Amino acid sequence: MIPEQFIPGATAVGMTFKDGIILGAEKRISYGTYVVSRSGRKVFKISDKVGAACAGMVADMQILIREMQSLIKIRELELRRPMPPNSVAKLMSVILFERRFFPLITQVIMGGVDDKPSIYVLDPLGSVIPDEYSCVGSGTEIAIGVIEAGYSRNMDEKSAKELLIKSIRSAVQRDAASGDGVDILIITKDGSKEESITF
Repeated sequence: MIPEQFIPGATAVGMTFKDGIILGAEKRISYGTYVVSRSGRKVFKISDKVGAACAGMVADMQILIREMQSLIKIRELELRRPMPPNSVAKLMSVILFERRFFPLITQVIMGGVDDKPSIYVLDPLGSVIPDEYSCVGSGTEIAIGVIEAGYSRNMDEKSAKELLIKSIRSAVQRDAASGDGVDILIITKDGSKEESITF
């Protein structure tokens, strides 16, 4: 059990739109009431067509993502083709489940584009839940309400980005452990792009 003063806070959001997926997370890294950093990174590109947004312990996120990037590169060299998002989600699930007795304290929203855009939510024990949109972290309750009110399956990239920023901004206003801007990763069939907004 982690003492309350060391519980990390975060708000990470992921959703599909008509042509791809968008992932975002705010920048604040805090343990309980202590703000460790105002420029932390919780959104990661795993491969050309797959990315992840995380909430939880930053070191655990970084180790998990680094391990995933290495294993995917090796697998893609063997297969001579890109690894689809559902296979990446399953591989991440296996890694998390292998460590279940000393778990990586991180919740992950993983998304990618293959034939169609897809989002998966993973918990520290490796459960995989496919979805169209999701939130993880201490700001979840606020962000998910905003997304559910405004989400549409056929949104374009601009509308999806606006909704993601609005949901994270709402969470930041009510959750002291979240804040200081948002990092965004957008993946479509044409490629990926990253953006950073401060507020």
